Amino acid sequence: MPPYRFSGRSNSESSLRRNPGGGRSPYSSASRASRRRFLQLSSAAFSGVLLSNCARNIGTTGSSAATDTSAASPPSSGDNTLHVYTWSAYIDEDLLKGFEQDTGIKVIADVYDSNETMLARMQAGGGSQYSIVYPSDYMVELMIEEEMLLEIDQDRVPGYADLLEQWQDPPYDPGNQYSVPYTWGTTGLVYNKELVKKPITDWSDLWERKSELSRRMTLLNDVREVMGMALKMLGFSNSTQDPKEIEAAYKKLQELKPAINAFTTDGWRDQMAVGDLAVAHAYSVDGIDMVLENPQLEYVVPSSGATVWTDTIAIPKTAPNVDAAYKWIEYSVEPQTAAKNLGRLKLPTPNQKTLTLLPKELVENPDLFPPEEILAKCEVLANVGEAVDIYDRYWTQLTSA
Repeated sequence: MPPYRFSGRSNSESSLRRNPGGGRSPYSSASRASRRRFLQLSSAAFSGVLLSNCARNIGTTGSSAATDTSAASPPSSGDNTLHVYTWSAYIDEDLLKGFEQDTGIKVIADVYDSNETMLARMQAGGGSQYSIVYPSDYMVELMIEEEMLLEIDQDRVPGYADLLEQWQDPPYDPGNQYSVPYTWGTTGLVYNKELVKKPITDWSDLWERKSELSRRMTLLNDVREVMGMALKMLGFSNSTQDPKEIEAAYKKLQELKPAINAFTTDGWRDQMAVGDLAVAHAYSVDGIDMVLENPQLEYVVPSSGATVWTDTIAIPKTAPNVDAAYKWIEYSVEPQTAAKNLGRLKLPTPNQKTLTLLPKELVENPDLFPPEEILAKCEVLANVGEAVDIYDRYWTQLTSA
């Protein structure tokens, strides 16, 4: 399997290289702006406004509730309990039981449905009991900037040398100093082959066939993903800071809005299952899961390019049980364990050894591992600096009634 390459402009453009961010949310690079966003997110997340944003959850298994605390707990290496805060898809009973049998450490796993929910809880102090979190690429950058993550002692984490080239020095965390890449995916379109006249291959199909698809399509409830798809279709970077390019994307989306059924991150699944929708904007983890359940459905990475995202494992600076956190990371990324877990999730791995252990039908699935010519057109969502305000303004106008 070749080392995957995709455009990561935050790694090459000097204007973005020092701007932590990039991924499925639009944060400013400046500390003052970032803190302003934190204040906005803290109230929004706890009121439920952001609960659907960036969700990639398949179902909660093996988790139990943890109690919020308002202050960080003191570090402890002797505590035989590990609190993990993660996407619900990444936790199941087999993983928890296997870890406890191997280490004698009990895991209490709480789940979140968006990076923003996790960030708001950690920032507000309610997440001080967690020793492991699973931030996505852009959130790693943001948490590094805010000095929220512990620098990883790579001598205590096996497998760094086995990472595929793309993840050995990622733009969101150069040298993987603060995070361990765990899995990755794309953002694309799911469509019902029986409800569309011909296959959907690109974002432009939504516009060209909006009469056919009217009120039978959904877009993600995510400003950067939705604006990003329009930008890619127009031939721009999905992380442009050019006001004219952002405005052009907004105007294209305005043209499409009358045909959109809803902006939703996971509500489309039930509608698609019963045939009420013809096409949905979706993350690969959800799209491929649906396709495997229903042969009438197809997942496609649009030919003009899309978003590539990475989810990681990291240790918060407030972690009360750092030793147990390292044991969890070691256990989770061990190739046999990772292959079993990711094979269940139908998710790709950034680790070469784990890749060799995945079932052949998964490795050869072009939805999971798109061809290089497609990935070459994909980008990580980079931080857009002060242009975040432009994105937010147009998003508000687009989603308003």
